[in-house]
Amino acid sequence: MTHANNWRMLFYMKMPRTLQEAIVYFSDPNRCFEYAKTLRFPDGKVVCPRCSSDKNYFIKTRKLWLCKGCNRQFTLKVNTIFEDSPLGLDKWMTGFWMLVNCKNGVSSMEIHRALGITQKSAWFMLQRLRTALHNRTFGSTTKLGGPDTEIEADETFVGGLTKNMHKDRKLRLVKQGGMHGGKTVVQGILDRNLRQVRAQIVPNVTRETLQNVLLKNIKYGSKVYTDDAIGYDKVSYNFVHDVVSHAERYVNGRVHTNGLENFWSLLKRGLRGTYVAVEPFHLARYIDEQVFRYNNRKRADKTPMNDADRFKLAMSQVAGRRLTYTALTGKDESPRHVPTGTGETVEPF
Repeated sequence: MTHANNWRMLFYMKMPRTLQEAIVYFSDPNRCFEYAKTLRFPDGKVVCPRCSSDKNYFIKTRKLWLCKGCNRQFTLKVNTIFEDSPLGLDKWMTGFWMLVNCKNGVSSMEIHRALGITQKSAWFMLQRLRTALHNRTFGSTTKLGGPDTEIEADETFVGGLTKNMHKDRKLRLVKQGGMHGGKTVVQGILDRNLRQVRAQIVPNVTRETLQNVLLKNIKYGSKVYTDDAIGYDKVSYNFVHDVVSHAERYVNGRVHTNGLENFWSLLKRGLRGTYVAVEPFHLARYIDEQVFRYNNRKRADKTPMNDADRFKLAMSQVAGRRLTYTALTGKDESPRHVPTGTGETVEPF
């Protein structure tokens, strides 16, 4: 079946627009397979994920290809976040739909009840799905801003509320680093024109750390608005810098960081209300999840992006982002992992 015929078949089956329609749509294994195949190979040419050869033939009864280049078999799941998963694509796609479209996220217990899988499998599934949502542009050569663009920069602290801590723990954390001691620092940048956020964990709030992130992600000469934190006191050397002092006011004309404050509130609402407790080691993936939903509320032409478009975009990013359970947790609980004899484990190809 050609690429054009694939899309024609998918079109006439009425693409899902709601969760209910998505569950029905992806319950058909053949339909689910064709949808994933079209997104994995958008030009219609199936390429081996191991040797990149396009010389292969399809074994219809087993829904896999045999590559003539390396003489090995491969499926749609190879070299994706789905690889080595015993779960069917119907469950993966339903879980993915819920994750990218639920404003405050979806917990592993909810996925466990909705899909009929264990909570442990649901947690691992969600972590792999969040890996696919990672924004690779943060700190890349693609920078935000420009001469007529306004940029907000701010940081927040993620962790337990100090007022709820035991007195002894509160004193210990204060000695470590003030009222924010023991919390994880997350720095964010918002391009008001594009309505795009970039956010990542940073080790501290020193001048060098905060301003290095700005230099890597914002074009020289852009307008940058921050609060009066000491870490931003020399930003004017590279950008048109304006400051709002939160001790006096939160808005001074166009100068404010309320756009990022809105993003921080969405992030923390999900962490506190849906996920309840997140280890700092895993926090980056939860940030990627919220960044994806925030950045894909609208298309480039400012029109709203619906649930189906957001899901399609997320599905197009699953390739090349495999995450194993050992890499995620540091625990070896798979019989496919072979001990090396040095206290470490390796996974055979």
